[in-house]
Amino acid sequence: MNIIITGASKGLGKSIAEIFAADKQGHSFFICARNSNELENTAKELQGRFPRTSMHAIACDVADRQSVNGFVKQVLQITDRIDVLVNNAGIFYPGSVHNEAEGTLEKMIEVNLYGAYHLTRLLLPYMMKVKSGHIFNICSIASLAAYENGGAYSISKFALYGFSKNLREEMKPYNIKVTHVLPGAAYTDSWSGSNIDTARIMEAADVAKMIYAAAHLSPQACVEEIIIRPQLGDL
Repeated sequence: MNIIITGASKGLGKSIAEIFAADKQGHSFFICARNSNELENTAKELQGRFPRTSMHAIACDVADRQSVNGFVKQVLQITDRIDVLVNNAGIFYPGSVHNEAEGTLEKMIEVNLYGAYHLTRLLLPYMMKVKSGHIFNICSIASLAAYENGGAYSISKFALYGFSKNLREEMKPYNIKVTHVLPGAAYTDSWSGSNIDTARIMEAADVAKMIYAAAHLSPQACVEEIIIRPQLGDL
């Protein structure tokens, strides 16, 4: 399979790449992130651990449309068949609507919504042509309910959830699956230094396993939504 994962240098994106890379079949990966050094290191690590895979690391800022255009151009130079697209790249700034810094909402929307929207639009014609593929949009529990200090982040994730649900309906006639992934707190670099008990929140691999399972169902089945929370509830 040809698999595209955004925000793949660490955290959830890296975990998703790992679980697919462990397949004995071997897949071609097109992974992107803003930090080119971290991205290259991740690609080298995964390529070394899973030699059957083909890792293509392409630096990309999903908030920058020209960067997204360049990323897609490089992907299409290698293949025009997209089997799995994981829109994972995102950012989080804590705050509330009444006191968060000016421009916070715009930045959140650019990364958390526009990034997925523009990348997906560029790739859809190739997926629609062959009537195949699976798109995973990494939303959040914050897409379902407001929470303290969520502010613009929650707004942007509500928007991404709406985009994903709309896309699901549009793509049914083209046999393209769309899954909305709504994870609660999972331990990634963003939690390092927080003094949170790691037993209190999920592992990134927990979310990755659910995505992997959803991607391997029969062609006539689609997991529309994955909601996964820490056993003891949201933080």
